[in-house]
Amino acid sequence: MQDRIRHARMHDSLMSAEQAAALIRPGMTVAMSGFTGAGYPKSVPQALAERMEAAAASGSPFRIKVLTGASTAPELDGALARASGMELRLPYQSDPVLRERINNGEIDYIDMHLSHVAQHTWSGFFGNIDLAVIEVAGILADGRLIPSSSVGNNKTWLEQADQVILEVNAFQPAGLEGMHDIYYGTALPPDRKPIPLTAPDERIGEPYLHVDPAKVVAVVSTDAPDRNSPFGAPDEASREIAGHLLDFFDHEIQRGRLTGKLLPLQSGVGNVANAVLAALSEGGYEGLTAYTEVIQDGMLNLIRDGVIKVASATSFSLSAAGVKEFNDNIDFYRTRILLRTQEISNHPELIRRLGVIAMNGMIEADIYGNVNSTHIAGSKVMNGIGGSGDFARNGSLSVFMSPSTAKNGSISGIVPMVSHVDHTEHDAMIIVTDQGLADLRGLAPKQRAQLIIDRCAHPDYRPMLQDYYDRARRDSYGKHTPHLLAESLSWHERLVETGSMHMQPGRLPTASIR
Repeated sequence: MQDRIRHARMHDSLMSAEQAAALIRPGMTVAMSGFTGAGYPKSVPQALAERMEAAAASGSPFRIKVLTGASTAPELDGALARASGMELRLPYQSDPVLRERINNGEIDYIDMHLSHVAQHTWSGFFGNIDLAVIEVAGILADGRLIPSSSVGNNKTWLEQADQVILEVNAFQPAGLEGMHDIYYGTALPPDRKPIPLTAPDERIGEPYLHVDPAKVVAVVSTDAPDRNSPFGAPDEASREIAGHLLDFFDHEIQRGRLTGKLLPLQSGVGNVANAVLAALSEGGYEGLTAYTEVIQDGMLNLIRDGVIKVASATSFSLSAAGVKEFNDNIDFYRTRILLRTQEISNHPELIRRLGVIAMNGMIEADIYGNVNSTHIAGSKVMNGIGGSGDFARNGSLSVFMSPSTAKNGSISGIVPMVSHVDHTEHDAMIIVTDQGLADLRGLAPKQRAQLIIDRCAHPDYRPMLQDYYDRARRDSYGKHTPHLLAESLSWHERLVETGSMHMQPGRLPTASIR
């Protein structure tokens, strides 16, 4: 570990995870590294969870507020949630234990655009940051930090926290050094200056994070992998979605709105996103670029195969096979991948300037193009909005993708009215399901509705949607965006009551009863 911790004073601060966790007190606001299961602290949160469990057993609850970059892993979110140790969590999560506690009302959760977190922290909306726990790959002799496999909000946490605990993870490859681009030129209004980035492969910062050594109260040595995210082979629905999207790209190229190099790509995480990326390789594209948040297996493969020449992101989210591929060929990837802070990877100014093609998943869309990315039946949060809003609002193309049905057909991906709105009809340009693609650009609401029903709805639900829409056009209070308010959320009500959005035989829609 001596070669990983070269700063003398910080080396003298080495201690066990249990000793470091003892520095965290009830009621603190603690910022931790981590973004999509990469670069999160591995040891201190688990030691902290043991303290919290012991405190709860003795009748003295021990809870803290936890801020991160995005989702972490069972060793952090899962452990602290299971120990009833969180009173507040932001800005994105994906842990099943944490999700359950949030939906049971036991933990407050702030779901927010990832590009907003740094500014809101600097503005004091989350209060004082008492302590930061940050994983790094190493510490230089002059005190600069080699970032780990994600950057996220670490720059902000290191600057804002009163005290800092560093976990130096020897499992992270030493070859990460030099892959990062940390920009220190951001500011709050009215002192902002244009960010000097005009292409995904440009460097505008430096490879290291800064920290005041006097704030570092503990250094913990670890040797543990990130959360490996297994990805299954694309299913038929994912392949259909990918095919529709590539046909659309070909059409846009023929119309002269895109070139064969497309535009910088942003891709959400998951099997559908991986299927789309795989299809790009099969489609004969090469020399593409990516300006995104997360590099997962599909994008890593495109870089390896020369389909993508450079990718800018803030984190990885790889399977075990993807980690091996990356670690074995890190010198190759270090010249083709740049990891930035999430306030830069998700910055609206840069997304708009670069003309990013934003491709993200959704839970459901309604017939007018409003998109719900986060909630089941309007009240049960899944993960969070993440960066999809940053890219959808500012990208040159905003694509939302989902299978047309879920839960063996009991849930429709296209509904009369979404039960929760994350992306309004003004931001969603392209809706894609396994049934087809609807290009909503240049269309009025009623035109969008008919196109989405015709192109994107599953045949089992299309007649129900058409019936709703026809009656809404006739009976709606207003005819610009026709809706039957008493019935518009009945599909979700039916789902909660019966477990399916399908109409029960002989049951008429509320608005049809006279």
